[in-house]
Amino acid sequence: MDESGFAGKAALVTGGASGIGRATVLKLIAAGCRTAVLDRDEAGLAQLVTDAGEDRCIGVVADLAQPESTRRGVREAIERLGGIDIVVNNAGIGFRADVVETTLEQWDLTFAINVRAPFIVCQEAIPQMLERGGGVIVNVASVGGIIGIASRAAYGASKAALISLTRSLTVDFAGRGIRANCVAPGTTETPWVDRIVAGSDDPAVLRQQMAERQIIGRLGTADEIADTIVFLASDRASFFHGSAVVVDGGYSAR
Repeated sequence: MDESGFAGKAALVTGGASGIGRATVLKLIAAGCRTAVLDRDEAGLAQLVTDAGEDRCIGVVADLAQPESTRRGVREAIERLGGIDIVVNNAGIGFRADVVETTLEQWDLTFAINVRAPFIVCQEAIPQMLERGGGVIVNVASVGGIIGIASRAAYGASKAALISLTRSLTVDFAGRGIRANCVAPGTTETPWVDRIVAGSDDPAVLRQQMAERQIIGRLGTADEIADTIVFLASDRASFFHGSAVVVDGGYSAR
């Protein structure tokens, strides 16, 4: 008996070629979903499809910073899967900069990927979800959208916007069978974090500072965040609507 309700379902995951997205894709597939993955990393997508199996995973190359590429990618995913029951808006970007240091280009790119892309994905996916009788949307926000984090001005603002978008989706579509929630992770071991650390003046010090943000003294893992995403996408989370589920190792409890 499939208590999670994943058997025979089709899912779309953005930014699924690595990190939290990849872990989510593998867990959804293991639970019984066929999954399409949107990412601009063509090599990473190819490796994921190989690892997950071509019969269960479809890779679609798309640049989520570009609206038409995003729309085309979602439409291709819907066509190849025959419809979508679950959307996971996971793709994200961020820069280590405060308000004064953040360039307009960084601000625009952050909002393009972290807010506009999920908006477009939902625009494309929701009408066919409604035709299928409903669906589930899980947006990957951040604890940075709830509390202030130093040198993450654009990132925090964009993730707060994504949390607000999730609540708007709930108010507009919960009564029509679509359940929307978001996950707000703390600092997590991902290739993106690795790049931020590697680009700092003292990588060892920065990594330690990142670990110490969490009360438990370590970064989260991609699997830990993916477990929460998959739970929210499952039938077991049927009473979750418009929630921002914080998974941050105690970061925001201080």
